[in-house]
Amino acid sequence: MTSDAGYSRFEALGAYLPPTIQSTPELVATVVNVPDVPLERITGVRERRVYDPRPEAGEDSYGLALKAARNALTNSRYDGADLDVVISVSITRFKDGDDFYFEPSFAGLLAKELGARRAIHFDLSNACAGMMSGVYLLDRMIRAGMVRTGLVVSGEQCTRVAQTAAREMADSYDAQFASLSVGDSAVAVVLDRSVDEADRIHYVDLTTSSEFSHLCLGMPSDRSEGIALYTDNKKMHKEDRLRLWPSFHGDQLAKQSRTFADEAFDYVIQHQVGTRFVEFMNATGAKEFGTDTPESLTGCEVFGNTATTSHFLVLHKHLTEGTARQGAKFLMVPAASGIVVGALSATITNLGV
Repeated sequence: MTSDAGYSRFEALGAYLPPTIQSTPELVATVVNVPDVPLERITGVRERRVYDPRPEAGEDSYGLALKAARNALTNSRYDGADLDVVISVSITRFKDGDDFYFEPSFAGLLAKELGARRAIHFDLSNACAGMMSGVYLLDRMIRAGMVRTGLVVSGEQCTRVAQTAAREMADSYDAQFASLSVGDSAVAVVLDRSVDEADRIHYVDLTTSSEFSHLCLGMPSDRSEGIALYTDNKKMHKEDRLRLWPSFHGDQLAKQSRTFADEAFDYVIQHQVGTRFVEFMNATGAKEFGTDTPESLTGCEVFGNTATTSHFLVLHKHLTEGTARQGAKFLMVPAASGIVVGALSATITNLGV
């Protein structure tokens, strides 16, 4: 947490979901070697959005990100030319079909397309904590007076790993099982300077515990063409792993002579691995903090695990549907490969969605 005089806020939020919906039974029917895998019972995911592979659909990673960025700017009082920074944080970096891009940077391409020609632009990769990490950096840049406003964006074509898992899984304990829980989406958020305590990012704190870095790895498949995700679900859900967040967050609050109860959060958004994971995280937090956790907002039931976009996709869903209110205090808790944990605290009052 910082003691700087300046603060940032969430000014606008945009999202894009491919219109194609795939139900869990439809996905399970494509799993070659494991018939009737109990995916929905284990993960709580009923359906997910799936990209359209046709080039004209513009639903590769880059195209998804561009659609979300345009939506965010539609909801913003700024346009592309006003942006000082553009940060792209996608894990999946597909453009022009099956081409996986490292250069030119997505941020540079997006900035040009959005008319942000004077903006600083760079890509950032930090697994599923990408959006949180991008916000962390942009928040610090605004607080330091280096920039006035910026955009953090991600487009995730995640279901490619589900397609690989469906071909390759040997049983329900296969390391690719978690790949079946993913979905495709994009989000983008605009930040600017906060001038009101009721509309402010209070802090973003992140840490990495490398002891667990081997538990979730994305890479080219070792059995066939395509990208794959290998996750040790049993160890990922052990209590010592789940305790990383409340232990770190509690320590950070103690430095300010504060407790979790003092924060008076209205809502918490956990990383959307699945409904059981969210329940485990909230229960662990309540136990460690010695107080009830706030109302938990989810979206994995209908979106699946959308990687970097999950927290802001859930925020967008609940604000637009009226199941979360403007003027409330939100806690976002990352849980990313690395292992990255932490907390983002923000009061959101005038967010354009």
